[in-house]
Amino acid sequence: MKLVSYRRDGRPGYGVTDGAGVWSLGGREGLPANLIKALGMANWQEMAKAVVAASDPVALADLTLRPVIARPWKIFCIGLNYESHRIETGRPESRYPTIFSRFANTLVAHGQPLVCPKLSEKFDFEGELAVVIGKRGRHIAAERALDHVAGYSCFNDGSVRDFQRHSSQFLPGKNFDASGGFGPWLVTADEIPDPSQLTLETRVNGEVMQSAGLDDLIFDVPHLISYISGFATLQPGDVIATGTPGGVGFVRNPPVYMKPGDLVEVEISGIGTLSNPVVAEA
Repeated sequence: MKLVSYRRDGRPGYGVTDGAGVWSLGGREGLPANLIKALGMANWQEMAKAVVAASDPVALADLTLRPVIARPWKIFCIGLNYESHRIETGRPESRYPTIFSRFANTLVAHGQPLVCPKLSEKFDFEGELAVVIGKRGRHIAAERALDHVAGYSCFNDGSVRDFQRHSSQFLPGKNFDASGGFGPWLVTADEIPDPSQLTLETRVNGEVMQSAGLDDLIFDVPHLISYISGFATLQPGDVIATGTPGGVGFVRNPPVYMKPGDLVEVEISGIGTLSNPVVAEA
């Protein structure tokens, strides 16, 4: 099942999509108006299927998409989590994941523009798998971790490289307004029993920049959930962006940064393609 968040006539909503139409779920068949609350319900998928069977969709093109989870409680981003990316950056091996946070207002939906900031010309792409939590938990064992996943999506952790390196903390370079993409939809976990079997590709203007299997993650999805839940209670709607593979723009010769007029795509097998144009900051 694929889920989207959207606005229609200025009102927020969410629903099931087949890629062309959307069946609105909010407030129907006992479902809450809020997607995050729905993900926390044990039987929400059965309710959603009942809505799809009993109603007609609206055209996806008639809706304004929002990031898959429009206002997550927490967004955890993992750095240096592919061996190919660790090597290309010259960073040492680590026993623990590198983790930083993003704010919800920094993310845009599929089809919406990423904003190239005035203050930098080093706006880099980072294609990633995003994990969305569906079941609350703390101190989650790795062998039970996937039971806490609602689903998966595509993520572009757009990075303003010079601001990222102003100190040892990544946060400034990762939190410019409208710098990251999240979408196009959430594919529920029942359709992806093993995320390590997925493949990821990032393209800029059709040219492949990154290509890797998720089995190349240094810390896989169960490990990340287990580690993060050791210090933070994970709740439905929380997001974990799992890191980017080698091939990012700043290591290339010459460097390749996103610029106004570009089209950046992150495609993950079994999920779909997140596509964002790039525009200049007004």
